[in-house]
Amino acid sequence: MSTTLSVLLLLAINLGLIWLLIAAPVGRRTLQLTRVFKAPPSRIAALVSPLGAEADWHPSIVASERLSLGRVRQTLSHPDRHGDPIMRTLEVSEAADTEGLACETRVVDDSALDVSFWGNYVERRFLRPVPGGTALTVEQTDRYRGIAFMLFRYIQLRREMKALDQWLETGRGDMGGALESPWTQAGLAVLSTLLLWPFFGLTTQGLQLSSLLTVVIVLHELGHMAAYRAFGHRTVRMIFVPLLGGIAVGGRPYNSHFEVAVCALMGAGMSAFLVPPLIALHDSGSVTGPGLLVFMLILGAFNLLNLLPMHRFDGGQVLRQVFSTRTSLLVASFLVTLAILWVGWRIGLPARMLIAGLAVFTVLSLLGAGGVKPRKALDPMTAPQRLLAGFGLYAALVLHGYAIVYACGRLLG
Repeated sequence: MSTTLSVLLLLAINLGLIWLLIAAPVGRRTLQLTRVFKAPPSRIAALVSPLGAEADWHPSIVASERLSLGRVRQTLSHPDRHGDPIMRTLEVSEAADTEGLACETRVVDDSALDVSFWGNYVERRFLRPVPGGTALTVEQTDRYRGIAFMLFRYIQLRREMKALDQWLETGRGDMGGALESPWTQAGLAVLSTLLLWPFFGLTTQGLQLSSLLTVVIVLHELGHMAAYRAFGHRTVRMIFVPLLGGIAVGGRPYNSHFEVAVCALMGAGMSAFLVPPLIALHDSGSVTGPGLLVFMLILGAFNLLNLLPMHRFDGGQVLRQVFSTRTSLLVASFLVTLAILWVGWRIGLPARMLIAGLAVFTVLSLLGAGGVKPRKALDPMTAPQRLLAGFGLYAALVLHGYAIVYACGRLLG
C-alpha cells in the first residue's frame, strides 16, 4: 500500500472513531448493571438510596443532607471551577413492596453545571432479596451524542458496584481503577504504537516512525498537563486512546476563557520550544543521519494539524476564546488555515492532497459543535490576555511550520 493511501486510510479511521465517540446520534439509552451483595436489603438500601442513613459512604460523596420530603443535597469530593466541592440537589422517590425497594432519582440543581445538562437523566435502583443476600440493579437513562460519555458512565457504575462490595467487607471503598494506572497507560501507548505501525509499513523504519509519533503525542499531552498544573489543578492525568492519540484531563472544570486558551495552546506550545534547539543541534553537526529531521517533521506536522481552527482541535479552542465576534473568528480561522495550507504547498504537497485534507478537517469541525454548559459563564478574557494568547498561537504556528519546511528541505534537498 502506498504512503498516500495509508495516510488517507488512517485519516478515515480516525474520522470514523471521532464521529463514533463524540458525534454519533446515539439517542436515549439506558445502562443497566446488576450485582448480588452479601447483606440484607435494609442494609443495602441505607447505602445506595440517596435518602438512606449511610448514603455518604460513597468515596465521591462528602456529605448527604435531607432538605425536605424527597429532596437531598449532596456535597461531592469533585471540585468545581473554583476548587470548592460540587453541590448537587436530588429529587428522590421511593416505593417499597413485597418484592423489594425501588428508588428513582433526578438531578434538580447543580453548582457546577447548568441544570439543562440533567434534563434527560434518570437513575433507578431496585433492591430485591435473593438467597444469600440482596440483588441490586442500577439503571441510568440519558440522551447521548457519541458513545464516549456513555462508556465513561458505565465504567463509573461498575466501579461503584466494586466499591460497595469493598465497603461491606472492609468499611472502605475505592472508586479507582486500572485505567488510570501509569502501567496501563504505558501499555496503551505501546498498543497505539503497534496499531500505527502498519500505516507506516511493517518494517523497522515503519516501527521507528510510529514510535516517534507516539513520543510526539506524549510531548503534546505533557504540554496540556503542565498548563493544567499552572492553573492550579490538583490532579492531572493522561489517557491514551489507541489510533487517536492521547487526552490530557484536568482535575476540575475551566474557570476562565484565558485558562481554556492557554491549556489548549500549550499542547503545541511546549513542543514549539523544542524546535529552535533541535535545529541548532542539527546545524552544529552533533547529530548525523535523518533521524532528527524525521522527528522534527513529525513534531511539526502533528502539532500544526492540531492548530487547525476546527472545533475539537486545539487551534479552534484557542481562536474561540481570543476572538469574541463571529466576523473576527471567521477571518482568523481563514488566515490560520491559509498559513497551514501554505506550509503544505511550500514543501511540495500536491494541490489535490491539500484540498482533500482541508475537506476532511472541515468535516471534523462539524462534529460535536456543542459542549457541556457550565452553570455560570466563564470569566472573560482581558485585552492583555487576548494579546498574549493570540501571539502565542502565532508563535506556535510559525515554529512548527518552520520545523516542517526546515526538515523537508534537508531531507529532500
